[in-house]
Amino acid sequence: MAAFASFVAFKSIGITDNSGIIGANKRFTFSGKKFSSIQIQRSFDYTQCRSSKYLVRSNANFMVVLAGLKAHVVAIQQTCVEEATQTVEPPIVIVTGASRGIGKAVALALGKARCKVLVNYARSSKDADEVCNQIKTMGGEALAFRGDVSKEPDVASMFKTAVDAWGSVDILVNNAGITRDGLLLTMKPSQWQEVIDLNLTGVFLCTQGRIINISSVAGLSGNAGQANYSAAKAGVFGFTKAVAKEYARRGITVNVVAPGLITTDLTNPLGEDSLKEYLKRISLGRFGRPEEVAGLIEFLALNPAASYMTGQVSTQPNSIVICYLVFSCVEHLKE
Repeated sequence: MAAFASFVAFKSIGITDNSGIIGANKRFTFSGKKFSSIQIQRSFDYTQCRSSKYLVRSNANFMVVLAGLKAHVVAIQQTCVEEATQTVEPPIVIVTGASRGIGKAVALALGKARCKVLVNYARSSKDADEVCNQIKTMGGEALAFRGDVSKEPDVASMFKTAVDAWGSVDILVNNAGITRDGLLLTMKPSQWQEVIDLNLTGVFLCTQGRIINISSVAGLSGNAGQANYSAAKAGVFGFTKAVAKEYARRGITVNVVAPGLITTDLTNPLGEDSLKEYLKRISLGRFGRPEEVAGLIEFLALNPAASYMTGQVSTQPNSIVICYLVFSCVEHLKE
């Protein structure tokens, strides 16, 4: 390897190779004199060790060769530094349901990574603006967009907003979701349809770019009182795997993250007693945090190591895999 490196460097400073065999003890012609590669390499090694005693004894022509070689190495190093510091255009990301909870944590994590983030929200413009301001404070770019991802015109407008602002969309995080819990026997059709429309159809309508869908461990195990929610989240698993196969030939990856019970506004109504019951089933002895989900999504969205990962379900199973009741179900049982 050293001989080959020397060969490349020598070629660039005008030393000719008369042997044509890389790696052999070939001879080079420089300033009308011939030197073997071993002689030159030894001289270079001694120079690196700063052995002044050897340099005094060395041929003056060696010093010329070594000076040229050193200058060339410095030039290569400088070029590498310049290339490494060239500006790379930041990815453009849409995060649905990004004004609070997991979506907010994801938007902030990607904004901190210097992504351009469109913060989608359904109701609270104040919360969405706050997320955008935090991203901008961290040096990123962000804009808020109000839209219902279960409605095709809203989705089309959302993507158009991002494209008009930044030129394209590179990454999509399908996070938006709701719960309308109730036992199946008493569940109204509107409760079923609203959850399916947002949690599953919304994923279908938004699917473009490098895609990370947010499901739930409820889609793997099911939860009493959440037939609509569990069905929608299970559907996201199948949808992700099917679309991953369809999009693979286009170089688009599609993966799904399935968190367990994460501390957000959605878990606040569960009540202290219910939370204590859930906590008994978590081996780590605590609930998950939105930032922990965001870290996994950031890896899938930005890390080159995730470029060969598609159609996969990433679970954070220290949570409600065996959860038996949610707060609305408890209320039904009390009636």
